[in-house]
Amino acid sequence: MGVLPEGGLHRLEEETRPTREETREKLFQAAAEVFEEQGIGAASIEAIAAAAGLTRGAFYSNFSDKDELIIAMLEDHVDRSIRHHRELLAHHRTPDAFVAALRASDRNRDDPLGRAPLLHIELILFAARSERRRPELAKRLRMRRALVAEILARIGIGDPAQGSAMLLALEDGFRLHRLIDPASTPADSFVRALDELQRLKAVRG
Repeated sequence: MGVLPEGGLHRLEEETRPTREETREKLFQAAAEVFEEQGIGAASIEAIAAAAGLTRGAFYSNFSDKDELIIAMLEDHVDRSIRHHRELLAHHRTPDAFVAALRASDRNRDDPLGRAPLLHIELILFAARSERRRPELAKRLRMRRALVAEILARIGIGDPAQGSAMLLALEDGFRLHRLIDPASTPADSFVRALDELQRLKAVRG
């Protein structure tokens, strides 16, 4: 059996120890599963840590409580969306090309809240009920609006600020309608609406 060089065991432990980002990702994925199974209020920190294969101490080294975890999950969802749209915008700079790329892309594969839209809405409402946490939601909403406004400005559509507020309200509305009545609200309803807006603009032009 070989002998590890001096300091080799310590380096091996560092290599196999999960990074902070990996630990947070495990907690996000596990929390989404536990919240869906048990409900947000009933889910315990112990259950979330166990589902992630981590200790209670590992949870508290990243989050002070369940509320902080929920805000971090919502932030992660918005950050993923911003990165995804910026990548599309970097390669598709006309309205038609951007909408086509948006239709063909899949941003939800690694996003626990993207895969669970009902849970996403439940977490937003859970945080919105807390006056202390509500400013965090407002901050993320402003970030989403700023991103959409940037996209609209770059592809030359209308008033970016007003357009971004309108489009986000449209997207959120379709998401809610799909949860209520999926038979009448296809998964690509929002992108279809963008196509229709483009058609109307062409007619008016």
